[in-house]
Amino acid sequence: MAEAIIDVQDLHKSYREGLFTSKQVNALRGVSLTVPRGTIFGLLGPNGAGKTTLIKILLGLVKRSSGNGALLGRPLGDRLGRKMVGYLPEHHRFPRHLTGNAAMIYYGGLSGLSRSEVLAKRPALLERVGLSKWGNTPVHKYSKGMQQRLGIAQSLLHNPELVILDEPTDGVDPVGRADIRRLLKELQQEGTTIFLNSHQLQEIEMVCDQAAILLGGRVQKVGTIEEITTHPNARVEFVMRGSIDQMRYALSAVETEPWQTDGDHLARVVVSAEDQAMLNQCIDQLRQHQIDIVEIRRLRTSLEEAFLNIVTSETPQ
Repeated sequence: MAEAIIDVQDLHKSYREGLFTSKQVNALRGVSLTVPRGTIFGLLGPNGAGKTTLIKILLGLVKRSSGNGALLGRPLGDRLGRKMVGYLPEHHRFPRHLTGNAAMIYYGGLSGLSRSEVLAKRPALLERVGLSKWGNTPVHKYSKGMQQRLGIAQSLLHNPELVILDEPTDGVDPVGRADIRRLLKELQQEGTTIFLNSHQLQEIEMVCDQAAILLGGRVQKVGTIEEITTHPNARVEFVMRGSIDQMRYALSAVETEPWQTDGDHLARVVVSAEDQAMLNQCIDQLRQHQIDIVEIRRLRTSLEEAFLNIVTSETPQ
């Protein structure tokens, strides 16, 4: 198994709602998850699910109420662990008077880099995020998408092992989103682990290996994108050629959706196969009745559909 770069168990976080009340808000309620090294991991959830609280606990910006965890093999909040993390916060703000070049020097200094080190790395990083011609332009003239690109560039200055990106494609146009997806894949190929929090579910589906869905401070589902989007009723689509009557007879023992047929003895039907044994039985029956199986495809939902199914069906306690 791949080394865990993030590993948390039973994390809880409660805080008081306001200064003059005793009412407690339970932001995290026993969160456990593992992020393998070298993956792109997506964190999903509606507003108020606890995503930002979890990220701040990982970075040591917020103290957990209880639970354990490690970041890059160091206890949560440990400064040595944080040194190898690049971070792009949501709603980040650059000092408006700085140019892109000056902002890189400023944030490089916060990461412990000397001016000469930043100057050596800056051209390639700005080129990588598509800002090579904008280094001398004041940040206040940048669009929201350009600021996001600059935010990603600063997070990479110190060659981090882990990059945590909170809504990195917010305000970015479709071309920019494609550029960022390509950059994330390149970073992964170079060995960087990426922890991605985003409301852009299509982006998560396209770029992430694994994801966790957080709701009401609890992890409702975690796994690969394929595991999360595989239809819960194990729906399998068959495309077959042969006698339509024989097809119907061969699959009479299983639940099927309406058949689609054409005039060339070709049929398409979706069956509910509860397990592999039932799927094997369907295949055996079709072959026994001399039906040609042209294609078999396990149906998946989109990540958005899977997310909405989980969010609408689960009621936080």
